[in-house]
Amino acid sequence: MSAVQIVWFKRDLRSADHAALTAAAARGPVLPLFVVEPDYWQLPDVSARHYAFLGECLTSLRNDLARRGQPLIVRVGPVEVVLERARRRFGAIVLWSHEETGNAWTYERDKRVAHWSTSHGVVWHECRQNGVVRRLGSRDGWASRWDAFIQQPIHDPPHSLPPVSGIEPGDLPSPSDLELAPDICPERQRGGREHGLDCLHSFLHERGQWYRQAMSSPLGGAQQCSRISPHLAWGTLSIREVYHAVQARREALKSMNTKGWRPSLKSYTSRLHWRDHFVQKLEDQPNIERRHIHRAYDAMRTAEPPATTLHAWRHGETGLPFVDACMRSLQATGWINFRMRAMLMAVASYHLWLDWRKPGEHLARVFTDYEPGIHWPQVQMQSGTTGINTIRIYNPIKQGNDQDPTGEFVRTWIPALARVPDAFIHEPWRWSEASSLLEKTYPLPIVDHMEAARAARQKLWAVRDSDRFKDQAHSIVRKHASRKSGRGRARNVRPKAVSLPQLKLDLD
Repeated sequence: MSAVQIVWFKRDLRSADHAALTAAAARGPVLPLFVVEPDYWQLPDVSARHYAFLGECLTSLRNDLARRGQPLIVRVGPVEVVLERARRRFGAIVLWSHEETGNAWTYERDKRVAHWSTSHGVVWHECRQNGVVRRLGSRDGWASRWDAFIQQPIHDPPHSLPPVSGIEPGDLPSPSDLELAPDICPERQRGGREHGLDCLHSFLHERGQWYRQAMSSPLGGAQQCSRISPHLAWGTLSIREVYHAVQARREALKSMNTKGWRPSLKSYTSRLHWRDHFVQKLEDQPNIERRHIHRAYDAMRTAEPPATTLHAWRHGETGLPFVDACMRSLQATGWINFRMRAMLMAVASYHLWLDWRKPGEHLARVFTDYEPGIHWPQVQMQSGTTGINTIRIYNPIKQGNDQDPTGEFVRTWIPALARVPDAFIHEPWRWSEASSLLEKTYPLPIVDHMEAARAARQKLWAVRDSDRFKDQAHSIVRKHASRKSGRGRARNVRPKAVSLPQLKLDLD
């Protein structure tokens, strides 16, 4: 009998453009496997909304694979224990999966699986599913390698998968079985490949025309951003098939008078590149989730702020209306646009002077599209601890006036401010009737945002103003910085030619 080809699904929940599944199906009977790992679901960066989205993705994948002859098998427990049971049952097995750039827990888990496979003589094939490069020696030339990968043809799904007889498909545990805390998210996006494809199609043909202009608005962005990020995070869509779909749409639009579409899709293409650029950072330095990228910041936030400060930020009760509206919207929907994510993290880090780890864990839990490789480098970038990125201390009042000038977004998520006139909606304490609601139905600001920004700037500057700081920063540039020419294409850069960024009090 041919060796059973076990395809271990992780964050690649699809049959199309699935290199591991395609290769395994060409070599023998395939057992598609997903393992629910209870210890993973106790981590501080996961939540019940993630598990709900995952469950919908697995149902979709099981149905798809069943139509091909072999439904998805679900098992519960440590992966190496599940695999050992399969080895003992089938004798000869080969393990297939995609490479994963996950959080620190999955990194250690994969090392255990590698040890198990070596110890038992089981060949484990790990295939690339994005532009991230394992064991990358240098960022020089990375962008051209990304281009080469992303332009490769898409793998067709196997037409048929002969079933492995006598295997019970298995059921998903309930959230309570995994001791997941209740997580109310009434407007969460739904998981499953069919929803991902619908979302991509509607973006490319209906919603995305004004993406470039609308992406920064919390109102316009919710409609005109692609919204496929959770599907990329869980792999119901591959980044390569999205890239090919975008390029096909761009080609089709060349002969049409389509104002807005072409620059929007050009910007979106660069976002796909940007996505893998950030995932590569975590791949190259897995401890980004826990340790400062630039170690000079280790002693900067040693004093623990009051617990009430983190609580107020997490629950949208800081008294800064635009910040609170963003947080309440995020809690209810599981999504908010990139600029508002950056602002939420910046307010936590600078104005409230919170260490980035706890706020980062909270945002990870509430983002349905939590992708560790994007999330943790971004958390540190927006907290000013990378040593190489421009530090932007967002002015939350200015951001509110710029992105929500009429207060529509704020009033949607903070009904207590419904009566406040437009001129005062982002600073209700300046309104003549403020006493009728402040500290009754809505709090006063827990900080003076201007004073807090100035204090943060002084502390950050004190850390950066040393030769030792600059030496390490140049090392970080060599390891993590993008290599771009004026046209946005890859080229090599000499680190000494890279000037370190200056501090700014607001986004340009």
